[in-house]
Amino acid sequence: MSTKPKKKPSAKKKPGSPKAKPAKSAKAAKPSKPARAAGTDPKRVAAILTKLDEAYGNATCELKHENAFQLLISTILSAQCTDVRVNQVAETLYKKYPDPKAFAYATPSELEQDIRPTGFFRNKTKSVMGASKAIIEKFGGQVPRTMEEILTLPGVARKTANVVLGTAYGIASGVVVDTHVLRLSSRLDLSRNEDPKKVEQDLMKIIPQEKWIQFSHQLIWHGRRVCHARKPKCIECNMESLCYAKDKTV
Repeated sequence: MSTKPKKKPSAKKKPGSPKAKPAKSAKAAKPSKPARAAGTDPKRVAAILTKLDEAYGNATCELKHENAFQLLISTILSAQCTDVRVNQVAETLYKKYPDPKAFAYATPSELEQDIRPTGFFRNKTKSVMGASKAIIEKFGGQVPRTMEEILTLPGVARKTANVVLGTAYGIASGVVVDTHVLRLSSRLDLSRNEDPKKVEQDLMKIIPQEKWIQFSHQLIWHGRRVCHARKPKCIECNMESLCYAKDKTV
C-alpha cells in the first residue's frame, strides 16, 4: 500500500517592514483659463454688429486681386506688411507671374527681389513657390475650397485660409484674426485670449456665422481708421458708448 508523500511545511514569511509606497508626484498646476469675456452678452454683441454695419456697411478686403490665386499670394505677402505696400508690389507682380505655373517654376533669387519690399522675402518666396506647386500638383491648378485642403498649402495658416475662402469664395469657415481683429477683440472685451486661434474660436461662438466674413472686414477697417493701437480716436468711434477699454482716450 503506497503512502502519500508528506507535504513540506511552507516556509513562513518573515515579517518585514512594509514596502513604502512611492510618493505620488505632485501634479503640475494647470494654467487657469481666461475668464469668459463679460462683453459677450448677446444684446451687447448685437449692438456692436449694428454699429459696425452703420459705419462700415461696404467693408471688404483691401488687397487688390482678380481671382482666388492672386488673393492667396497677396495674403501670404501681407504677413508683417501693409496692404498698401502689397498692392504696390502686386501691380507688376501678377503681370510677370500670371498663374500658379509661373510662380511655381520661377527663379527663386529673382522672385525674392520682386517681392523684397514686402519684407521677409526669402521665407515668402519659399511659401509662394511651394503653395503654387501644390496647387498645380494636388489641386489641378485651382485654389482649394475647403479649410482642410487649403491648410495643406505651404505658408497657409488659418488667417490666410479664412481670407481666401471668405473673400474669394464666400465660404464662412471661420473668422479672420489679424493684428487688428486681435487688438479690437480685446478692447471690446469679446475675447480674453491672446492666441489668435483661441480668439477665433471665441468669436465664432458669439458672432452669427452669416456675419463672420463681413465682421472681420469691418473690424479690420475700424482698426485701421479709428481704433489705432497707440492712440485710438475714441471721439470718432460710434461704439464709444459700448466700449469700456482701459486705454480709451475719452
